Amino acid sequence: MFQQARFARPIGAFGAILGAVAIAASSPALAQEPNFAGRNVTMVIGFGPGGGYDQWGRVVARHIGKHLPGKPNVVAQNMPGGGSFNAANHIYTVAPKDGTVMGIVARDAPLGPISGLGGARFDPLKLTWLGTPTTETNVCFMHSRAKVKTFDDLLQHEAIIGNTGVGTGTYSYPRALNGLLGAKFKLISGFPSSSDVILAIDRGEVDGVCESYDSAYSKRPDWFDKRIVNVLFQAGTEPNPEIKNAPFLFDLIKNPEHKQALEFLYAGQGIGRPFIAPPDMPPAVTKAVRDAFAATMKDPEFIADAKKLKLDVHPEDGAKLEALIRRIYATPKHLVDQVAALIK
Repeated sequence: MFQQARFARPIGAFGAILGAVAIAASSPALAQEPNFAGRNVTMVIGFGPGGGYDQWGRVVARHIGKHLPGKPNVVAQNMPGGGSFNAANHIYTVAPKDGTVMGIVARDAPLGPISGLGGARFDPLKLTWLGTPTTETNVCFMHSRAKVKTFDDLLQHEAIIGNTGVGTGTYSYPRALNGLLGAKFKLISGFPSSSDVILAIDRGEVDGVCESYDSAYSKRPDWFDKRIVNVLFQAGTEPNPEIKNAPFLFDLIKNPEHKQALEFLYAGQGIGRPFIAPPDMPPAVTKAVRDAFAATMKDPEFIADAKKLKLDVHPEDGAKLEALIRRIYATPKHLVDQVAALIK
């Protein structure tokens, strides 16, 4: 009896160890919980320094690290080119799937693959969408020296504007408006960022640009407050009450098919300033990175930092962005083809 009792105790202890191992193995959250302590996380920014995407990318990079497990250092890295397609391609095909790389791309970049734009070698339906710190309103504005001062003028006279490349709103929106509505935008290419376009407007090399209102206002608030520029119209999912004396584009369009096509094109405004991560990350890593992004959006220090840059924080989470992307990709093909033909 004594011998049996002595033998039973080690079996019981060994069984307890096996049980603990079995519990850990059966709990993916415990087994795969990421820890970034001592590691660098890269924030890829799909544009050059100085523009709105660069500002958003860097302000999120400054704060998201403290909300990631292990509180890693987050390093911002500019990767301009192709209207942020270069950055999206890198994150989709090259970046490790361990949560150490994330990035910000153009709001209109997700339209690239469905529109058949060259250089878009990523699948937006497979990317990991982290969220956006804000939704957008696009404005097309011209310096007061220009002949074009209203939307009606735009249908009669040439408007010389700068753009930051195929795949961005600075290129796609005016191209589509030329094709659908007969607008007379003349696009000048070759600018790495919207800040470079603003400098070109200052120098008189171009007269205007179509870009995010928040981005433009943060760079030159005096232009809007003092009416140095004229906003021809605003466009997005709904009118922005902060933009005074600027008509809403969809109130100006009479043709239902044109309106439907442009609603597809301007869907990017609801995407805002999208932050993404690679596809096929482990669920625990995806959750950790999405949770960190969501926590950053509520972080008082982040909000104060964004406010100093005159950036308005109106976030949407990754799940909502993912749902919006899926709606975009459900658009009837004939409309997609119509828009795609116009913005290539």
